[in-house]
Amino acid sequence: MAYPDAAWERAMTVQEVVLKALSGEIHWFRAADILGMSARTLRRWRERYEQYGYVGLVDKRRQSPSVRRVAAPEVARLLRLYRERYQGFNVRHFHQIARREHGAKVSYSFLKQTLQAAGLVRKHAREGGTAAGVSPAPASASCCIWMAARMPGWRGSPTGARR
Repeated sequence: MAYPDAAWERAMTVQEVVLKALSGEIHWFRAADILGMSARTLRRWRERYEQYGYVGLVDKRRQSPSVRRVAAPEVARLLRLYRERYQGFNVRHFHQIARREHGAKVSYSFLKQTLQAAGLVRKHAREGGTAAGVSPAPASASCCIWMAARMPGWRGSPTGARR
């Protein structure tokens, strides 16, 4: 598997900064700041450099093509299988059948995201309401009456009855 040129260029930059820090030219905290990472992350990169050399500095997430990719014909086969034979099954049940009876090797989460993207399975709404956790419903009438009762000048208000 090959890495893109950008990954190798980044590895060269990291190597230069790590070598300057190893030689004592710059402090490790400064090196981490230059690379835009925490000091702890830079210690891990330094350990990989010491163990594997220059190749240890290549970001393994940038590998292309990904080792976890699924071939397009396999995805098409699973989508066709769901559409033609298992329409209406929930994703968990379809995943079990696809692995057991049809030899699928994909993960549940990949299959679920693929079926949702194809529009074959509905996405469920998140639980929990709004981001702040407060219901967006308007205040109840009793709350409004309570607030109005506290306003000056309102009849029956403890602070100022009409004269």
